[in-house]
Amino acid sequence: MPFRSILSKGPRPLVFQLMIVAFILLLTIAPAFAQDEGLTVQAELPLGTISPYIYGANYGPWALAPVDMWPTVEASGVTMLRFPGGNWGDRNNLTKDQVDLFITQARMWKMEPLIHVRLEGGTPEQAAELVRYANIEKGYNIRYWSIGNEPTLFENYSIDKLNEEWRAIALAMEAVDPTILLVGPDVHQYPPTASSTDPQASMREWVRGFLEVNGDMVDIVSIHRYPFPVSFDSPPQSIDDMRLNTKEWDTIIPDLRAVVLEAAGRDIPVAVTEINSNWNNGASAPNTDYHAIWWADVLGRLIRQRVEMVHYFMLANFTDSNFGLMRRYDVRPAYYVFQIYKHFGSELLTSSSSDPDVTITAALRADGALTLIVINLSSEEKTLPFMITGFDTTSLAQVWLLNAEVKAEPVDDIDVSTESITLPKESVTLLVLSGT
Repeated sequence: MPFRSILSKGPRPLVFQLMIVAFILLLTIAPAFAQDEGLTVQAELPLGTISPYIYGANYGPWALAPVDMWPTVEASGVTMLRFPGGNWGDRNNLTKDQVDLFITQARMWKMEPLIHVRLEGGTPEQAAELVRYANIEKGYNIRYWSIGNEPTLFENYSIDKLNEEWRAIALAMEAVDPTILLVGPDVHQYPPTASSTDPQASMREWVRGFLEVNGDMVDIVSIHRYPFPVSFDSPPQSIDDMRLNTKEWDTIIPDLRAVVLEAAGRDIPVAVTEINSNWNNGASAPNTDYHAIWWADVLGRLIRQRVEMVHYFMLANFTDSNFGLMRRYDVRPAYYVFQIYKHFGSELLTSSSSDPDVTITAALRADGALTLIVINLSSEEKTLPFMITGFDTTSLAQVWLLNAEVKAEPVDDIDVSTESITLPKESVTLLVLSGT
């Protein structure tokens, strides 16, 4: 019997009528629920421009790239350098020669510079002189500056002392060049949860206390984070630990934005100016193939969270440490993550995945192509439904793959009209779809 005749055939008990309406609604919205399964891209729902400085790295006099590797640096896809990187800048005074070399390299490699001036052991006069030399005398026009690195680790230091010293240095720097943009406070471990009982919750209070005093001067609010190890006594991290860890950024950034708005009384862009999987080269150290998958997924989440700057730790390093996208004459797996994102678009689009081990990030490129980065964190191959709306495309998509065997290289095109996609285990897949 047609639905209309069921509803119109004489009076019915209220419960029966409600059951009929609910049944019809279920049939009506069921297709919409089905569309939410798998991977979806809604190109008709743009989310804004992706910051070009999301692909940054740390760099310093203590970890310079050798001349033979300069072409590899230039081709890396890194777009911004934070200098001098790490706590070196609070243990040493930057020299003018070091600044000159850094700017020469940054300009050669087409990377935006950010300079960190000394806070611990530094003075407003020293910082102001660096700004004067770089931007007035030399005309480098360096826009981004920060003051101190991880003051939360300074000995016998407090939020009140940070506020007083940071502001004095900031005022001296802006008196020399009022056009500079200030980044801070670079706390060392922003908490992974929004709970006040989190063991690292005190870092949230450092940010809050800093913004209550200096929220009128800071232009970008910055944090650092290394999720592993949780403590010196932590057992070695497994791939499962890393796979589950990436999700914490979907809590960290919204929580940070809420603290910024509450403490500063305004929205301020946010940055992660030091980030890596591990801070002491444990089992999740950044020289492994799975670290590259971890990093690609974290970067995608930070893009979707609209972070202004991200600086990987480090660009280059030649000590016994496993840090660095590059070794002396070679690159580490995470280098290829930047190679994948080099092909990615700049206008973020709405996308979603129903699989907790698979993420997708979508963006339009300047040439009109639709670009998708799909990451399978799982140790198993995945085949998922795949749907795009709001973008007319040809049936074939160009594909680049990153996994343990393939290093950000083109592979066979795939037919996206089949409405499903197969993703290799522990992989990053880039799809480029041309419009019709």
